[in-house]
Amino acid sequence: MINTPSSALPETGLAGLKAHWRGDLLSGFLVFLIALPLCLGISMASGFPPSAGIITAIIGGLLVSRINGSYVTINGPAAGLIVVVLNAVQTLGEGDAMAGYRYTLAAIVVASVLQILMGVFKAGRLSSFFPASVVHGMLAAIGIIIMTKQIPVMLGVTPEEGSLFSTMAQIPHSLLNPNPEIALIGLAGLVVLIIWSLLKSPTLKMIPAPILVVLVGMGLGRIFDLNHEHMYLFLPDAPFIGHHEATVGPRFLVAISDNFMSSFYFPDFSKFMTTEFWEAVIGISLVGSLESLLSTVAVDKLDPYKRHSDLDRDLTAVGIGNLLAGLIGGMPMIAEIVRSSANVNNGAKTGWANFFHGALLLLFVMLFPRLIHSIPLAALAALLVYTGFRLASPREFAKVMGIGKEQFFIFMVTITGVLATDLLIGVAIGIIVKLAVHIARGVWLNNLFKIHFAIERPNNDTVIVKLTGSAIFSNFLPLKKALATLEPGKSVVFDLSDGYLIDHTVMEFIYDYMHNYEARGGRCRQTGRASEKFSDHALAARLMTADERKG
Repeated sequence: MINTPSSALPETGLAGLKAHWRGDLLSGFLVFLIALPLCLGISMASGFPPSAGIITAIIGGLLVSRINGSYVTINGPAAGLIVVVLNAVQTLGEGDAMAGYRYTLAAIVVASVLQILMGVFKAGRLSSFFPASVVHGMLAAIGIIIMTKQIPVMLGVTPEEGSLFSTMAQIPHSLLNPNPEIALIGLAGLVVLIIWSLLKSPTLKMIPAPILVVLVGMGLGRIFDLNHEHMYLFLPDAPFIGHHEATVGPRFLVAISDNFMSSFYFPDFSKFMTTEFWEAVIGISLVGSLESLLSTVAVDKLDPYKRHSDLDRDLTAVGIGNLLAGLIGGMPMIAEIVRSSANVNNGAKTGWANFFHGALLLLFVMLFPRLIHSIPLAALAALLVYTGFRLASPREFAKVMGIGKEQFFIFMVTITGVLATDLLIGVAIGIIVKLAVHIARGVWLNNLFKIHFAIERPNNDTVIVKLTGSAIFSNFLPLKKALATLEPGKSVVFDLSDGYLIDHTVMEFIYDYMHNYEARGGRCRQTGRASEKFSDHALAARLMTADERKG
């Protein structure tokens, strides 16, 4: 870990802009190149007009970057929200895309109010309540759904209407009977993404793969003359194009209004009192907040200066951004991990990189909207298929299996639950099964949601954190809160010898805490020998004693 003295930390605010504007502008430009195609693709895959994703990224850059509690995160639409937003559009619209879009905007506005309240009342730490295996299962299921929905678009075919499993069953037929020209564009995009992921050259890596996919797609689109040879999907008075005079796009190209101001739409709250509306609100709020918090924590680990974000302030800022986005036609946003990682790798120092990325997006759509018309949908679909594969790759399955069989079981239960029902029910099923596994292993019912620990100070330099009984995902928030108050520079000892069951989520938290505390000048160690570990993984769940203790 890098132990950077506080005096060396980059300045923020206007002082940070003056000191680091060159590096932040360059990083913002490179992130803008990544964000443009992803915003378009994610928005359209969610049942929103393509401009909605750009509206959200602009708000995330220009507004949220100035009020959030993080340093190098990039805010914008994310693939993880596709499933919940698309489901809201389809359920609320009942076949009417425009109506579903406006009802969903209303759901985003209400969900954003909940996010703001969560931030104000310091609920950011509640993200820890979700066990790692359930979160990974949710993300893998989202990846599978994205691939299922986008493979037909990438191949230029339209599957028959039906359930998610019906669409999955039609994929082999789609692969064998593609639209040749469209499929070539989509497959070319996938090849570019795969090759770029294998490259070792730092110089070539500076060129964002998504913009290459778009350029290759635009080039092939010109060769195949997609502007003229294919039938039109959007009519002059169709939804998502803007006013009647807006440019119309062929069904294989992105259709967006030449006048960006005509891309604004306003929410319709007429379904406010329905169950479906509140299901959408809870889904958008829960998934968006959880993903944003997890991404912010992950980006903090990438930050070379090891700065720690204020999660509650960040959640409030994202909620404010979502409130504005929902009011004018945008998608919900999160702190997005892919663009944020690129931001760190490009050398960004402050939140001004996020600001510049939003400003460049605004300039582009104001000055060059016709270029967006030339982007084939198959190229954007290729980006999303690749993103979905990364969320649900065999490596992710193997990684969870390596932590332990019970983790893999819960992971698979969550995936199955999400695919068979919906996101919220699937996550709830995963959590319930996780609790059932803990009970089966001997955790007392009164220990499921209450942790027993003591913090002792035998001298001025040493802090002993002594756990008794079980420490699991559903009860360790008080421990996390107590540890957050420890002053830096001490010698912290985690004594697990009187514990019973320590699950993977808590082991992972202790490991990260020790790592971060040492980076700030402290010393940490762990005592207590496990009587049984459930896998060879260093952070696997473990039994510390033979019998459960009530504490």
